[in-house]
Amino acid sequence: MPKPLIRFLQGVAFATAVAVAAAPDARAQIQPTPFQTPQLRSTVANIVVQGTERIDPATVRSYLLVQPGDAFDPDRLDRSLKALYATGLFADVTMRRDGDTLVINVAENPIINRIAFEGNKRIDDEELEREIQLRPRLVYTRTRVQQDVQRIIEIYQRSGRYGVTVEPKLIRQDQNRVDLVFEINEGSLTPVRTITFLGNRAFSDSTLRGIIGTKEYAFYRILSSDDTYDPDRLSFDRELLRRFYLENGYADFQVLSAVAELAPDRESFVVTFTVEEGPVYTFGPNEFDVSLPRLEPDSLRQFVATEEGEQYDATLVDDTVDAITDHLGTLGYAFVDVRPRVDRDPESRTVSITYQVGEASKVFVERININGNVRTLDRVIRREMSLVEGDAFNTAKLRRSERRIRNLGFFRTVDVKNTEGSAPDRTVVEVDVEEQSTGEISFGIGFSTAESLIGDVGIRERNLLGRGQDLRFGVTASGRSTEFDIAFTEPYFLDRDVAAGFDLFRIERSLEESSYDELRFGGVLRASYTLQPDLTQSINYRIEQTEIKDVDEDASRFIRDQEGTRVVSQVGQTLTYDKRDNRLDPRDGYIAQLTTEVAGAGGDERFFRTRVRAGYYYPFDEVWGLSFLGQGGFIVGLGEDVSIAERFFIGASSFRGFERAGVGPRDTSTDDALGGNSYYVGSIELAFPSGMPEDLGVRTFVFTDFGSVWGVDESGPEVADKNSIRASLGIGLSFSTAFGTIRVDAAEAVVKEDFDVPEIFRLSFGTRF
Repeated sequence: MPKPLIRFLQGVAFATAVAVAAAPDARAQIQPTPFQTPQLRSTVANIVVQGTERIDPATVRSYLLVQPGDAFDPDRLDRSLKALYATGLFADVTMRRDGDTLVINVAENPIINRIAFEGNKRIDDEELEREIQLRPRLVYTRTRVQQDVQRIIEIYQRSGRYGVTVEPKLIRQDQNRVDLVFEINEGSLTPVRTITFLGNRAFSDSTLRGIIGTKEYAFYRILSSDDTYDPDRLSFDRELLRRFYLENGYADFQVLSAVAELAPDRESFVVTFTVEEGPVYTFGPNEFDVSLPRLEPDSLRQFVATEEGEQYDATLVDDTVDAITDHLGTLGYAFVDVRPRVDRDPESRTVSITYQVGEASKVFVERININGNVRTLDRVIRREMSLVEGDAFNTAKLRRSERRIRNLGFFRTVDVKNTEGSAPDRTVVEVDVEEQSTGEISFGIGFSTAESLIGDVGIRERNLLGRGQDLRFGVTASGRSTEFDIAFTEPYFLDRDVAAGFDLFRIERSLEESSYDELRFGGVLRASYTLQPDLTQSINYRIEQTEIKDVDEDASRFIRDQEGTRVVSQVGQTLTYDKRDNRLDPRDGYIAQLTTEVAGAGGDERFFRTRVRAGYYYPFDEVWGLSFLGQGGFIVGLGEDVSIAERFFIGASSFRGFERAGVGPRDTSTDDALGGNSYYVGSIELAFPSGMPEDLGVRTFVFTDFGSVWGVDESGPEVADKNSIRASLGIGLSFSTAFGTIRVDAAEAVVKEDFDVPEIFRLSFGTRF
């Protein structure tokens, strides 16, 4: 045999011997894990659960993927372990093999017995409890606790407290229960110290600061949170800036970034907006793409607010879309889609708009659903609807219905919308309301130079028994008068659109300017109704007893002659046309009112009285505004003189620059005001910027008042009575506070008679809480 072959066979034999000798050790080194050995791959005979206290062992077994009779499968055992952990019921889970028995040891998570908050002064427990997810009798887990800690921190950060810390503490109780306590250190408010803008050339930093909602810290913003950092408000500020620039022609405007950084002292934020303005654009031609049949595009041009060549303003595009949509809605197209297609030409810097009107069909109201009214009766809401089932759909009537329901004042929110009905030509009107408290108990206190200290108490229910009825009781007292009144109103008398009701009153006043006291008590029956939108009429009957008493010994003989009691039986009406934007604080629109009254159907007084009142408000912008106000009237005795209690008196708030009853006929021997049978008062007022921060709500204005009152039945050398015009010039200031509205007027009577009584300064202050 060749030697090379012999050597090869000897090497193979040696290697084989070494391998055989080493085999036992190798087997020892590669033994499988316990659940992988052939022996442990046998069948599970029994499953034993240990460590449970509240949880039934059967519950634990229900999460297992291995049951008696199954093989010891490592993969299924591993997934069973994960399933038990995923329940959140256990703090620890272990599995082991004891012969053919699978033993599972668990440590249960405790049950939360009670949740408490400590250190929270700015946010009450109820609000925090609504935000967190953990509740008593739920299983405690660390993950859920950390999630709730983060939620509490976010609540405080939204209110501007970024230094807040929250530490959860556990108090062990018996039966594996725990009390969970969140210890809160609220920290102080984190204000915005500085707001800067980068990239703005057309508008200054101060102008842009007035646009955004976030404000720089100032001491006078103690009642506002606008100067504290709020990331949600900062995001909205980006949108406010975008709208502002788009309204001013900057169609390419972008907010590149809005960054809030903690100052080095970590006690305030520095906010920086980086913007890219781009060029100013103008409007190009307007076109229409109409898909509705029998609708001419030219009929829509009257609703277009954009004109070619004018500076681009995105709000005008939105206004045009709304106007076209509303117009088509009045034609019965409930679901018409109007979209503007904007084509920008950077070279010519023009924006062309194509208004696309999609296909739609006329629809009818199939059904009206009212939702959310728990206390208010359905019919109270339905009678405010301008649409009924079967009507052709009309968006104008839909909006009017929503406004009428909202004006009831019974609901916190009102949402009237239409949805698709059972067929393409039908729509369902959904009226969603959220009721609010309609009962009021009010206490008021105030001060004025005319009445000195004023206080009032009122109780009112505006939705009595859910029927929409209004019941009110009030008491008012001041240094010069006391008043008690009760009023009831049924808004739909006899199920008609007529508001009917009655008033009972008692008024006692001390009229120092005329040297006597006056006591009035009586009642009024009244009804009002709408003749057409914005035009209403009211009629009333008044029965009243008036007593002139406690007349001073040195009072005018004309007043002493009228001492005693007289009864007035009067019928009257008032016609009002009101187009003001706000009845309490009008800035735009106008109002005209005519009142006529006749007394003589019973009682002691017989007269005819007419009064007119008008006002026109014209805003130049949000601050500048001009108003023209006027009123006048006359009273004529029917076969007898007019008593002093029914005459006209002007001055104080009705004619600034003069005291109450400081203008008009007067007994010069006693200086007592006698009142007049005719009067007129006019006022022109210009509102202008105060130069103070807008947050203070300060309004300043200059004004002139002019008018006269004259005509008294008494005559004699001591009676001064002239119909000459009087006039005053003045300046005023008013601002709203948390305690009420403060108004200061300073006026000089520039045209007056010698017997008139001027007044330079007038202050009024009041609040309701």
